[in-house]
Amino acid sequence: MPLALYDTWSRSVRPFTPIHAGQVGMYCCGPTVYDYAHIGNLRTYLFEDVLRRVLTRNGYQVRHVVNITDVGHLTSDADEGEDKMEKGSRRTGESAWAIARHYTDAFVADWRALNMLEPTLWCRATDHIAEQIAFIGELERAGYVYRTDDGLYFDTSKQDNYGYLARLDRAGLQAGKRVALGAKKSVTDFAVWKFSPPTVKRQMEWESPWGRGFPGWHIECSAMSAKYLGTWFDIHCGGEDHIAVHHSNEVAQTEAAHGTRLANFWMHGHFLTLDADTKMSKSSGDFLRIQTLTSRNIDPLAYRYLCLTAHYRSKLNFNWAALDAANTALTRLRNLYSSWPDAGQVDAQFAARFDAHINEDLNLPRALAVVWELVKSDLPPATLKATFDSFDTVLGFGLRDWKPVESEIPENVRALLDERARARAEKDWANADRLRQMLSALGWKVEDGKDGQRLIEIGVETTPAENSS
Repeated sequence: MPLALYDTWSRSVRPFTPIHAGQVGMYCCGPTVYDYAHIGNLRTYLFEDVLRRVLTRNGYQVRHVVNITDVGHLTSDADEGEDKMEKGSRRTGESAWAIARHYTDAFVADWRALNMLEPTLWCRATDHIAEQIAFIGELERAGYVYRTDDGLYFDTSKQDNYGYLARLDRAGLQAGKRVALGAKKSVTDFAVWKFSPPTVKRQMEWESPWGRGFPGWHIECSAMSAKYLGTWFDIHCGGEDHIAVHHSNEVAQTEAAHGTRLANFWMHGHFLTLDADTKMSKSSGDFLRIQTLTSRNIDPLAYRYLCLTAHYRSKLNFNWAALDAANTALTRLRNLYSSWPDAGQVDAQFAARFDAHINEDLNLPRALAVVWELVKSDLPPATLKATFDSFDTVLGFGLRDWKPVESEIPENVRALLDERARARAEKDWANADRLRQMLSALGWKVEDGKDGQRLIEIGVETTPAENSS
């Protein structure tokens, strides 16, 4: 099945064809590094990682660019409040530059813990101030910028189609606005350059043709994506919260400067929610990190598994029971995989079914269902392993790198396990059940499978390499 993806611009699933044959340019909006990433943020990056893996499985060479916002993102997306980096500096007592380094390193550590592929390029906003100033100059020459007391603003009234990506009701926004515009001409106008307050020395500020200051949040992505992917590239990704403001403004800037909507496909992952319909955010207090999971002895890849159980364009409700179930499922898959021999061939029928689902706008829940059908099938173990290995290039569970922990089995437990094996061979099911209960009382769980008994120490995630038929 040819690859088809949902495009937010057209509000439709449409066939994917790259702009340049065999190559895909993909830009993903990265973190604002004023604090740690929460697991809701990370769900978006997991969707983008799967997208990249699916593109690669379809034979494309992917140039994957992720930005690091380390300046210019104000506490309100409507250009109000202070810069998040300055706010983070005040909260921690460290310099804005130090916290940018600290939280960037923490984000990359989370990225790797979830087994996401390294981008082709990480690019920091503060490393591209010259490019952003040059881009603003293009907007000014095209007549899209006006000056106020606190900065340079983009005049959205000059674009009849402003906000099309989000299907914004501009007239309704104007009629319903309840905030002071200040010197802005319209509620939808946005800053491309902010002036430093005359009496305040900011930690992050630069000289520009318009005065000392710092770039607006949106200009960095237009400038950096143009530098590394061109002004018309294949796919731009982000979270659904980017559609109305950040991505609509990126489109507006690039249309004004270069006459394109920046990307052929705009793709957005949906929120992770807690319980009812509460968005996961740093400001809400519902702030769960990868370290929150590891402190509960849960492998971060169990969270990856959980995210794959819901389509990226549907909300995923997080709770601990669901994560525990994902952890159990992943452990089961790992143990099965590690028990199978190498040197098999991929089963073509299962592969075709798996590919059909992932190419249907990344339908990973259905692809996971195919995985479970595979592992429960009667195919030869070597074929199972080779096929699952192939699927893992998309799933990203790192099966090849995982090794079971070798638990030392006490002699009395081993003796009971052997006795139970004999009872099963003699079809003495009552005695086999009695021995299972005795093992459970000693802290060991027995699973029966076609390869015999598998012993699992209760409370330990991995299983001993000990089977008894």
